[in-house]
Amino acid sequence: MPLIETKNIWKTYDMGSIQVHALRGVTISIEKGDYVAIMGPSGSGKSTLMNLIGCLDTPSQGEYFFAGKKVSRMEDDELAVIRNKEIGFVFQTFNLMPRSTALHNVELPLIYNGTPRIEREAKAKKALEVVDLTDRMTHRPNELSGGQRQRVAIARALVNEPSLILADEPTGNLDSKTGLEIMQLFSDLHGNGNTIIIVTHEADIASYADRILHIRDGRIEKDQRVTQEDRIANGTTLQ
Repeated sequence: MPLIETKNIWKTYDMGSIQVHALRGVTISIEKGDYVAIMGPSGSGKSTLMNLIGCLDTPSQGEYFFAGKKVSRMEDDELAVIRNKEIGFVFQTFNLMPRSTALHNVELPLIYNGTPRIEREAKAKKALEVVDLTDRMTHRPNELSGGQRQRVAIARALVNEPSLILADEPTGNLDSKTGLEIMQLFSDLHGNGNTIIIVTHEADIASYADRILHIRDGRIEKDQRVTQEDRIANGTTLQ
């Protein structure tokens, strides 16, 4: 059973007297343990597809199944449970609470779902250890570099042991060297069995994945398996 399965997904927005079709009949299947990049230019529909996969939005037509559950017709409170327990989000802008320590930022998803304090602290410390930030857990975001902030965000995404890590332009606010370090971290996480979807418009970032879904004008234009030759061509061979 696929972790993610969409069947003829459409997303249509009413803009006054006209309709805008952001997605046009998208059908994809992603297995548990896959590492997939969704790639496309601005306005291609990749952000809309990401929002649907992440249960942040619902389709206008079609069906979406997450781990066998039909989420395309779930109510908002049901979608919120899926988002909290099953999906770890990583954003370009980090989305950290500025006055909270790294440890508290990582704890947030566990606070929302009612995890007891001692258990959530232990889980948050473990997640920070995974991203090699144990020595920064008491620091606030303004005391961390951009790469360290993104590592905190990744730890927060990991803390619930989600079925899926969904990253939106995760290197967009980082210099190239730090971006490479973050992509190496995603590769390590995938090597440990995590299912990862990265949304990007950059070919070199996409080529870290094993599969690239190219989207254009709301349709999947190409479903590409990434080869070692592709990675060499993009300068993204792994350490």
